[in-house]
Amino acid sequence: MTEQAGGSRISRGRPVAEQPRRVVASYSSYRDAERAVDFLSDRRFPVQQVAIVGRDLQTVEQVTGRMGYGRAALNAGATGAVLGLLFGWLFGLFNWVDPLVTSLTLALYGLLWGAVVGALLGLVLHALSGGRRDFASVGGVRATRYELMVDDEVADEAARILSQQSASA
Repeated sequence: MTEQAGGSRISRGRPVAEQPRRVVASYSSYRDAERAVDFLSDRRFPVQQVAIVGRDLQTVEQVTGRMGYGRAALNAGATGAVLGLLFGWLFGLFNWVDPLVTSLTLALYGLLWGAVVGALLGLVLHALSGGRRDFASVGGVRATRYELMVDDEVADEAARILSQQSASA
């Protein structure tokens, strides 16, 4: 079962009647929210009626270093080598006479040509960027808090069970 952006839930391709939900707990980390759901599950609570909802989403881009011509060529060359290896191996499998030798040979040639072509493309694309983005980064989305939302019909029971968790901690 998945929850769509509009709020309606889908179960195996069929919409399910929307249940009113309410927040029974709020956590500052996803790990704490997971622990709470695990605690509910350990006490035989029907966890299919629980959702962890991230609130106040933030886009985070962690800069990992400078992007010069050498790094651009190396990154693109590595990607090209992997793609070349994969395509060379796949094309080699279709040779009916001697598939093992052919696939290994084509995989090696694909690796080499992919690395060369990838490195050249990386250099050209970095040069065409004109210095507008001379750094490498990894992006992601993070929530500032995570709410445990439970179907209204069982929310009181979930709150009661979770109060036991906080008392034992």
